[in-house]
Amino acid sequence: FISPVCNFMSHEKCLKNVKIPCSCVAPSLVRVPVAHCFGPPGHYKRKFCTVCRKSFLVFMLLVCELHVHTDCILFACSDCRQCHQDGHQDHDTYHHHWREGNLSSSARCEVCKKTCGSSEVLSGMRCEWCGILAHAACYVIVTPECTFGRLRNMILPPSCVQLFSRNFSKLHCFRISENLQTESDEDDDVDGSTQGSTKDVQISTDSSKQTLKIFDGNDAVKRNQFRLISVPRIAKNEEVVEAALRAYYINDDQQEYELQTFTQQALLSDDVINRNDAAEDSNLGSVFRESVPEAWIIRAKPKDEEVIRIYPAWLKVGMAYVSLRVNKDSTTQTVIKEVLPLLGRQVECLQNFKLMEVLMGSKQVQRMVLDNQELILNRLKDIRKTSIRQMNQTRFYIVENSKSIVRVNLFVGGLPPQLSSEEYTNILKDELAIKTNVVSVSHVYQAQGAVVLEISCFSEAERIYMLVKDTTVNDKPLNAVVIPEVVASKIPQNCCPLLVFVNPKSGGLKGRDLLYSFRKLLNPHQVFELTNGGPLPGFHTFSKVPSFRVLVCGGDGTVGWVLGALEEIRHKLVCSEPSVAILPLGTGNDLGRVLRWGAGYSGEDPYSILVSVDEADDVLMDRWTILLDAEEPVEGAENGVAEPEPPKIVQMNNYCGLGIDAELSLDFHHAREEEPGKFNSRFHNKGVYVKVGLQKISHTRNLHKDIKLQVDQHEVELPSIEGLIFINIPSWGSGADLWGSESDNRFEKPRIDDGLLEVVGVTGVVHMGQVQGGFRSGIRIAQGSYFRVTLLKPIPVQVDGEPWIQAPGQIIISAAGPKVHMLKKSKQKQKKTGS
Repeated sequence: FISPVCNFMSHEKCLKNVKIPCSCVAPSLVRVPVAHCFGPPGHYKRKFCTVCRKSFLVFMLLVCELHVHTDCILFACSDCRQCHQDGHQDHDTYHHHWREGNLSSSARCEVCKKTCGSSEVLSGMRCEWCGILAHAACYVIVTPECTFGRLRNMILPPSCVQLFSRNFSKLHCFRISENLQTESDEDDDVDGSTQGSTKDVQISTDSSKQTLKIFDGNDAVKRNQFRLISVPRIAKNEEVVEAALRAYYINDDQQEYELQTFTQQALLSDDVINRNDAAEDSNLGSVFRESVPEAWIIRAKPKDEEVIRIYPAWLKVGMAYVSLRVNKDSTTQTVIKEVLPLLGRQVECLQNFKLMEVLMGSKQVQRMVLDNQELILNRLKDIRKTSIRQMNQTRFYIVENSKSIVRVNLFVGGLPPQLSSEEYTNILKDELAIKTNVVSVSHVYQAQGAVVLEISCFSEAERIYMLVKDTTVNDKPLNAVVIPEVVASKIPQNCCPLLVFVNPKSGGLKGRDLLYSFRKLLNPHQVFELTNGGPLPGFHTFSKVPSFRVLVCGGDGTVGWVLGALEEIRHKLVCSEPSVAILPLGTGNDLGRVLRWGAGYSGEDPYSILVSVDEADDVLMDRWTILLDAEEPVEGAENGVAEPEPPKIVQMNNYCGLGIDAELSLDFHHAREEEPGKFNSRFHNKGVYVKVGLQKISHTRNLHKDIKLQVDQHEVELPSIEGLIFINIPSWGSGADLWGSESDNRFEKPRIDDGLLEVVGVTGVVHMGQVQGGFRSGIRIAQGSYFRVTLLKPIPVQVDGEPWIQAPGQIIISAAGPKVHMLKKSKQKQKKTGS
């Protein structure tokens, strides 16, 4: 059997077990309406639209597993995961969040242990929090409470996250880059319905068939969004109305609706004149006459009374909704007066309640408080006049008036560093015209030039957020991020949430794909995109969490960036020493190799990666501070006067190179700056390294004559070398062992936590190539904890892959405070658990 409305397919013997609601009734079953975040469209193999249940081009959502066509976005249910409390709800127990279909054909039911997936149709159910699978007939007997499954120890529970998000879209709330949405939004707003409709209705060449455009209201007319239906030329009026309702997933009685012809004058008028009265008055006659209009508008017939549902919102009354009959004289106030006794409340408290209209749109849930004297039937008429479809997605809630304190936290970066709170406030007053009576600076990060604003007015928060995007201070653009508040007291004792940082620019498009995956597997509020404000918003969000871990997805440079930010903000964190895991996405990934996370991400299952992080071992690693102090003056910018270059401090995790090693990195860096679009794969990047190295194979240099080395206050004589490298980890240049494995009585065996650096020399490009191939090792020079290098001339220098030309002067390398806690992948094989 196939449903004529939503194409649901079922065997005859299985009809009695069907539990899945049709698309036309699904919105009425949503407990808490939550809008979706739509990602870029694409062809996904064996994916079906959950609205019309067909394949073709589908959108993939960014925080849940819903897939939907362009044409079906408007009909998608606003039933995304509820990932935070929005100032009203107070639920500590979470139920399973079931999503139908698009399971692998090997998926097995948690209840009956039989196959519940299919590659041919939508089948089976999956909880988007814990990942358990079940048949449509079996999932109803699963215990409703969700424990978050295998990843429960690292998921940030939604009950612990508070975010006042009324004026912000889900993209803003989850800090998702909006440039991915431009194409999809344009398709949806301009003529997305037209594109999708041609797939559903094949324009027939049969002379007995007629294809019609159907609009569902004034809003569809203005947007030119219509649906196509194919009906016989001799179809009755009621048959066409039924087909039109079916096209918009409306299951009401067709006797309550009528068709109006669409004309160009309709675009210039608020209402559409009914121009086919004769056809509509006679249900027995054909809806068409000699002149057949190509477009029609479906309208609801006026009613003298209706039955509406009133939902008790967040009042704990033990019922889903109350049905109430309203007539022409029913106002908002009379509705509240009649509903309160049914909910067990006193009518005397009438002024303590309000009626709220909620439009459960797929992209945004819109709320509006109704005036006490507004006529309910007139309000329903206006909604249907705007869109028949919207009426099915509109609810009425009775809400208790409460003096809830609005508190929106906005992270603003890009400000001048090292200023006081008053100075930052003055800058924001001048540039953004903030209202100090509703905006205050709650946190200041002077070293990073960032502040956190606490805003007690929704409209002011939205205004500031939008204005920051187009504001620059000292020629530096500002950036704003909406950040949630984590209530540490509600986090379970055995929970150690994972703070995830992803660099989407690393590893080609793999970083972006990982962002999608981790937002779905975890709470999206614990996943941060590094190109949107850097790591500081994430650390600030987790600043009150008593225990958490960090996962950094990116190359060695990204890892260094996050570790540097952690070192700067450590004193402001309750958990001052979180352990850090690595998912390598770069080219070298030397630190990832040492900690057993692999040579680079190659498409492993993100779920298994999170399980590995949960099972990883905690190890310590040294970090080093490098002071660069140039003694020779450089040409100043003013009056041509020579000025000394100011000293700078950088942090080192992996290695620091001087000479030929840094020169190759510098040439590679310049090549990537000239054509950044080509450097999106490890294979290409390594090819460029080889090309640059071959160009310098005949170069001869005497680096040992241009520098002096002092180790632990002792002068060290350097051999004839072209490059000098200080290594902290036993991996260099994409996995090469520069120090070597041979035993040596002069030095201790290197470790990443021994407080010592190894100093190694290379004689040239050929020597470096031999080390890369595993045929040789470097020249062991020294081992120590304090180093002073004197440069006698400008020399290329690189620290963890970041190269530059360093002027003559002093370079001092010393230990950088406490050791950092890292996570090393366990050697034990993971147990086969989860989804």
